[in-house]
Amino acid sequence: MTIKTALISVSDKTGVEALGRFLHAQGVKILSTGGTAKLLAEKGIPVIEVSEHTGFPEMLDGRVKTLHPKIHGGLLGRRDVASHQQAMQAHDIAPIDLVVVTLYPFEETVARGASFGECIENIDIGGPAMIRSAAKNHDAVTVIVDPRDYEALQREMAEQGATGPDFRRRMAAKAYGRTAAYDAAVSTWFAMQAGEMPEYFALAGRRKQALRYGENPHQNAAFYAQFETSGTLAGARQVQGKELSYNNINDTSAALDMVREFADPAVTIIKHANPCGVALAENCAEAYRRAFACDSESAFGGIIALNRALDQETAEAIAGQFAEVVIAPDAAPEALDILAAKKNLRVLLCGDAAAQSPLWQVTSVSGGFLLQEQNSALFDEAALKVVSKRQPTPQEMRDMRFAFTIAKHVKSNAVVLAGGGQSIGIGPGQTSRVGSVRIATEKAKAAGFDTKGCAMASEAFLPFDDNVHLAAQFGITSIIQPGGSVRDGDVIAAADAHNIALVMTGIRHFRH
Repeated sequence: MTIKTALISVSDKTGVEALGRFLHAQGVKILSTGGTAKLLAEKGIPVIEVSEHTGFPEMLDGRVKTLHPKIHGGLLGRRDVASHQQAMQAHDIAPIDLVVVTLYPFEETVARGASFGECIENIDIGGPAMIRSAAKNHDAVTVIVDPRDYEALQREMAEQGATGPDFRRRMAAKAYGRTAAYDAAVSTWFAMQAGEMPEYFALAGRRKQALRYGENPHQNAAFYAQFETSGTLAGARQVQGKELSYNNINDTSAALDMVREFADPAVTIIKHANPCGVALAENCAEAYRRAFACDSESAFGGIIALNRALDQETAEAIAGQFAEVVIAPDAAPEALDILAAKKNLRVLLCGDAAAQSPLWQVTSVSGGFLLQEQNSALFDEAALKVVSKRQPTPQEMRDMRFAFTIAKHVKSNAVVLAGGGQSIGIGPGQTSRVGSVRIATEKAKAAGFDTKGCAMASEAFLPFDDNVHLAAQFGITSIIQPGGSVRDGDVIAAADAHNIALVMTGIRHFRH
């Protein structure tokens, strides 16, 4: 299909000048709107304003400009249907053969934490309408929604000034994908503002990265981003290292979620989405050393997350470990220089977390998916209840709070042992909770830690008193758990029998 008339209306001006020059050299008449028309005209590229073409002015602060029969008739009119051609001639509607549109930057506006009103003004109306019209009539009309496709368009047109049917169909498919993702982002954002589960939920995003494979080499995979917000993995910038894998991304997300729970300098090391070490300290270098000491064997090939900028001392400490990924809000140049020697190590800088509503968590199931809010709670301080006869000491209470924070991020059934702002044993993902206690205590013993006087946290209630009796054998003096079992009385009695301080939070943190 020979392209004689093009309509260009882009919020992203990348490459539009070169495209405009190419189209003009091909003899294509260019229609355009607002800032795009101004830019092209300033560059000496002949352009006709849409308002001149329609005979109707832009109005309502630009909200209405392309929503006109001369635009949509020119896009939707079928070239092979006589009645369409007759109607177009009768109403002086000229065909439009090419539409180049990039939508208002709604996702970017949300990502930078803009106000509600500014986000609303960045919801595009005319752009998606033109894209959908052009894509529907792709037998005759070419639609481009991504500046990265300008070169492919020019290659298609280079010889005959026309595009082929396969190219138009591919671009139409991409166009509908773009409008679907755009509408999904708007819908998700509105639901977030309302703070309720939406009646209809559309899941979509832009492919940020094609991955070599998924969890296993025989599975295809890609990383999609919806809102590339500061402080998120989707908004992170990779500054060195190999390409991220599916498992790297999944584990790094888990590490980032955990380390952001703490106000003090904190480091966590993650393996297979479970922490194998978490620690607080006066600085990240010391926090890293303490986290690594919890389970140095499991830390091999792990993911390291910091909640402070990566500094030189921490980088020097990390350089002695084999790790897959390091993620931090920022990094000092000298720290990056040190890690640059480990060429395969992936280093990500994610920025500080921006204020935002909780995002949805989506899990696929057979024939559909589950949707829930992210687990942004920990516990209500006012709801913490000491149920044992013995009151915990201030240090025990600090240790229990720390251990329970970690347990929130461990696969269920989860048990965490901690003391002095350091995890010393973690038992993740067991089908019985007493099994998690055994693993946590065995891990602590293997790492050379003394469990006497440490705190134990369980992310869900202790179903039987056997967990308490086993904890007592290892000298554990304080336990924190949600409570709520029909056998809470037995658990409390066991704690009292061993002089263990027992605290109930009233909130559980299943993680599957």
